[in-house]
Amino acid sequence: MKELDEHRFIINVKSEYPPSIGRLLSMMDYTRKTTLDAVEGLSVEELDYRINGKGNSIGCLLYHIVCVEEVYQILTFEGREPTKDERQKLDVGLKLGEKSHEEIIGKGIDYYKEKLILVRKRTLELFKNKEDNWLDEVSPFVHDYDANHYFRWFHVFEDELNHRGQIRLIRNHMNRE
Repeated sequence: MKELDEHRFIINVKSEYPPSIGRLLSMMDYTRKTTLDAVEGLSVEELDYRINGKGNSIGCLLYHIVCVEEVYQILTFEGREPTKDERQKLDVGLKLGEKSHEEIIGKGIDYYKEKLILVRKRTLELFKNKEDNWLDEVSPFVHDYDANHYFRWFHVFEDELNHRGQIRLIRNHMNRE
């Protein structure tokens, strides 16, 4: 990530990808780096901490980020809905809430980092097989709206950015206690 550190504020192409895809991935790289920076050095207790014992923990939010990216791999690159087995595995992270908190607990930062790195590695590999015009492909999305792949992948890192904000809020709350 040294190269990203040196060029963290430059949205640019990536030599192994078409220009628009490279810029999109550049934004995703920045988002992921800032997420990882926000959780650096957290203990298991801090990852499991919930404000007033309610809401989401940082660990749950990190797991959610992984599951969102994985489901969008299925939706966009494979062009299908997740299978029943995939949905069962992903729903723990996608839905969040009490049930998720009961299942996503007691894991160290390396567990979450590994999951974040592996899901992104697969995303990067899958993008290598696409051309920029793929981003413009439109298909049904939600509530009778259409979306293109560009929006879908923007949504992946938009969701991560929102949850990174929550992570920072939770950290600030912990530090005040």
